[in-house]
Amino acid sequence: MPDLREHGIPDDVAEAISRAMSRTPGARPATAADFGEELRKLQRHYDFPVDEIPLRAEPGTAGRGRRPSPEGRVRHSGGFTPRTTGELPLELTSFVGRRRELTEAKKMLASGPLVTLTGVGGVGKTRLAMRLAAGVQREYADGARLVELGELRDASLLAETVAGVLGLQDQPARPVTEILIEFLEPRELLLVLDNCEHLVDAAAELAATLVRVCPSLRILATGREPLGVGGEAVLRVPPLGVPDPEGKLSLRGLPKYDAVSLFTERAAAAVPGFVPTEENAETVAGICRRLDGLPLPIELAAARLRAMSLEQILERLTDRYALLTRGSRGAPSRQQTLRLCIDCSFELCTASEQLVWWRLAVFAGSFELDAAELVCGADQDPGELLDTLSSLVDKSILIREDLGSVVRFRMLGTLREYGYEKLEQAGDLTELLRRHRDWYERLALDSESEWISARQLDWIARLKREQPNLREALEFSIADNPAEGLRTTDALFWFWSSQGLYNECRHWIGQMLALQSGPPTLDWVKGLYFATLMASVQGDLRAGAGLVDEARSLSANTPDPMMGVLVNLADGMHALYSGDPTRASSLLETAVAEFSGREETTLEVGALHPLGLAYGLSGLTDQAIECHERVLTITEISGEKVYRSHSLWALGIEVWQKGDTDRAMRLLEQSLNLSRQTRSPRFAAACPATMAWIECGRRDAARAAVLMGAAEGLAHSVGSTAIVLANLLVHQQKCDQRARRMLGDKAFAAAYKKGQGFGLDVAISYALHEEPSNDSGSETDASTRLTKRERQVADLIAQGLTNQAIADHLVISPRTAQGHVEHILTKLGFTSRAQVAAWVVERTHDRK
Repeated sequence: MPDLREHGIPDDVAEAISRAMSRTPGARPATAADFGEELRKLQRHYDFPVDEIPLRAEPGTAGRGRRPSPEGRVRHSGGFTPRTTGELPLELTSFVGRRRELTEAKKMLASGPLVTLTGVGGVGKTRLAMRLAAGVQREYADGARLVELGELRDASLLAETVAGVLGLQDQPARPVTEILIEFLEPRELLLVLDNCEHLVDAAAELAATLVRVCPSLRILATGREPLGVGGEAVLRVPPLGVPDPEGKLSLRGLPKYDAVSLFTERAAAAVPGFVPTEENAETVAGICRRLDGLPLPIELAAARLRAMSLEQILERLTDRYALLTRGSRGAPSRQQTLRLCIDCSFELCTASEQLVWWRLAVFAGSFELDAAELVCGADQDPGELLDTLSSLVDKSILIREDLGSVVRFRMLGTLREYGYEKLEQAGDLTELLRRHRDWYERLALDSESEWISARQLDWIARLKREQPNLREALEFSIADNPAEGLRTTDALFWFWSSQGLYNECRHWIGQMLALQSGPPTLDWVKGLYFATLMASVQGDLRAGAGLVDEARSLSANTPDPMMGVLVNLADGMHALYSGDPTRASSLLETAVAEFSGREETTLEVGALHPLGLAYGLSGLTDQAIECHERVLTITEISGEKVYRSHSLWALGIEVWQKGDTDRAMRLLEQSLNLSRQTRSPRFAAACPATMAWIECGRRDAARAAVLMGAAEGLAHSVGSTAIVLANLLVHQQKCDQRARRMLGDKAFAAAYKKGQGFGLDVAISYALHEEPSNDSGSETDASTRLTKRERQVADLIAQGLTNQAIADHLVISPRTAQGHVEHILTKLGFTSRAQVAAWVVERTHDRK
């Protein structure tokens, strides 16, 4: 290797070239052509005389075990003289993350002739392709060549552009494709076609032709959609990982998220000395989340630190397109601002795709096909809309997500905001928002009509997935039509209450009730009943009493008897939670009889369960048992789960008070198993509390204390208490006093605190005796209970990966990854990922 310093090359540059050209395991020795190529790359950035540097390869190394370089065997056919063009650009900034994508793409290149990197504009496809090509070019005897297509507008010039990059001069006498084939057929080359999206048909035709007849050619393409030719392997490039908005954020954990790492590095370049701190960590994470983890807008935002604070950037990202308007002058024009980048994606869509894009912007979070068909495709053929959705997925506008047997579509917030703006400009916003509201109102009403049915769990899952859209629809109803909004909130009561979403339920019903006017309606009175119940469950008895009075006054002069029944039901529920079971029984009996006669099954079951509680608290045990058994009969026939779990718990209390503790425990365990299925934290809390009373009677004070803590922790998570009925508090107090007396205050507090730290799954597992034991063999036993996939996930948790990163690493959906994590926590009896990580480390250490 020549002494580069003698030719005016700076020491750091000379050292960089030396490192780049040094031999590496499995790589061929460097040749003179390699040195020349490296120097030519640098010539654009440093002023030194490349042509005067004597280049020579190490003796005996040129072409060892490989084909000769292109310069040594060029066919000078028809005056085409190759020259060195299309060099890969130097990396002027650091490359962050993408380890999984690099590994996957490299595997794809090794096994097939064509690999296409796809993804939304600004996600970093080009940068990933350049890093990949630079990393593998030494594996190709003739290296790698880059063909930049972003500025090419005439598809008919594609072949000529490739020929020009390869140094082939055009001649009219022969087709350019024929010349390309003649040149490439004997060569071992990686050809990078960057930004094919606007020339996709021409690029597909050329790529298919070349790989078919050039056996040693590999093509790496980038674009916003696949080329769609035989033999193509497609790698979708996702946004960089961002912190979970609902997770606990720590400064130490920030480097796990590639989006944060990218922002931090670019911020330090813009403002030397910038580092994340405990004070600014949440703001940095918020910026990265707001920008969907997309590298381009993250880099643009970091550059704004020259003139703005982090807080100002985050605040102004409410209009991200206005803020991120200036990027690097050296970047392609389409990447100099966020708007230009998304404009390019929009222009590449057909008129039909553009229309559906901006219509889909009314959806928040994700959505399913049936919703898209009604909201966005009312004037389209269903088959045509499905084709358009598929095209938008191919063009990286939509993200397809598999959730078990359900397929959902999602749009990044950056793209949604762009489409929303287009929708406003088109004047269609209000109409589309009404369609959206009407669809989700219908969905809520359907869920209510099928609540007491075998489809209940399906409805719970669906409504959970649709929460962002339901909130969007309710928000629109507040301004557009509060009466329809109230009808939707009434229908959603059963879902909200089953999931312990008491605050959300009270928020929306309260908002809608405050806006009602005109003659009283059944929906209005029904809303007051639900509001009364939620206030009473949360111990807000004064508010509950006021709501009952309001309902009675509203319905006083109405001819509809159903309104009066609902008022009695509200009054009876308030009396029950206020500690007056005798009055509650009288009011609830009337309601049950009326609902039964009207075949209002959901309301009937909703009144039967508290009537049984009121009987039990009044000492009428037989009547209480009869009520709960009626609920069990109805729910068994229909396949309902939520009220079945409630009445199993209440029946367990009655059986326990009659002295049959074994049967009582079995009933409570059945109730808990159903709560696990329904994900109902409120009654999952009630069961451990009652189990604690039984365990205390069995003199297992330590277990009773843990169960009491678990019950209180779960109840606190939904803004309630473990025991909401005042008449049952006496059992809780006796259990507390007895356990403290047997354990001592210090031991009791420790056991109670342990239970408080349990989440839903761990609390249920503990109560059902499913937690791992603390004996010496527990680690091994727990390990064998994990499946092979769960052990893989546990190892990745120990490496600090998020659910999203685990999903990316294992090529599974984030929901599946989350499920694996929850199962691991349950099986190991842990409450945090940190415990899993420690367990993995200890197990690994034990095996050494």
